[in-house]
Amino acid sequence: MSLENEPMGTAGPIRLAEDKLRENNESGLFFVFNSDVICEYPLQELVAYHKSHGKQGTIVVTKVEDPTRYGVVIAQENGQIERFVEKPTTFVSNKINAGLYLFSLDMIDRIENRPTSIEREIFPVMAGEAQLHQMELPGYWMDIGQPGDYILGQSMYIKSQVEMGSNSAALVAGHGGSSIIIHETAEVDPSAQLGPNVVVGAGCKIGPGVRIRNATILDETKVNGFSFISDCIIGRQNTIGSWVRMTEVSCTGDDVQVKDETSLTAVKILPHKAVTGVHAKTIIM
Repeated sequence: MSLENEPMGTAGPIRLAEDKLRENNESGLFFVFNSDVICEYPLQELVAYHKSHGKQGTIVVTKVEDPTRYGVVIAQENGQIERFVEKPTTFVSNKINAGLYLFSLDMIDRIENRPTSIEREIFPVMAGEAQLHQMELPGYWMDIGQPGDYILGQSMYIKSQVEMGSNSAALVAGHGGSSIIIHETAEVDPSAQLGPNVVVGAGCKIGPGVRIRNATILDETKVNGFSFISDCIIGRQNTIGSWVRMTEVSCTGDDVQVKDETSLTAVKILPHKAVTGVHAKTIIM
């Protein structure tokens, strides 16, 4: 384990963990992933492509509909990256950094032992030296750093599992024929209606008449009868009372009690709280 005593940016932690990365590393390679990304992670294909071009680094890229919101990657037909353009006002590329990288160990020598940005300080230099290639990501990709994006990314994941023909016991039919994910230890009343895009974690209990759609219910949470949850993320070990209404990306931390007949619209609740009444567009701390 490598721990930062101060924020080291997106490249500094690589240098900080150098001993760990080099230890018993027979391949001479290492991966770096952004933790707020969901995709299919084509790791074997990435290794094969990286070895084929023989340079220090490979960035996985993905296509987006509106490249003006992002920094885009400009590359040659052979995949060699030439430069990066931040939020272009005219079309130059529709491929962006997907947050998955594969590097050769000698890339670490480029990073000083200080807070460093890999995107702003390391990648442009590597591109200028023709040491950086791109590989286009197959399948879905989503930045899930915001709650609403997390829910959308969850939908993409479930859809991909269906398309791949996953035989996971947790992937079951939900309301209206949609596919949802329910942990095998969760208990769902037969009269509850779940879906589309619902994940129910381990040890959860969903009561009678409950309606859930576009939502995540994390482990050991209980949702009592006739509550309605839409476009929300419910934390671990919550108790959601009866006749509760939660909508518009309301989110709860761990160990939250939402009392009977409470209404929450676009509300964020920190852990270890008990909430009752009507609340909208606020943070309960």
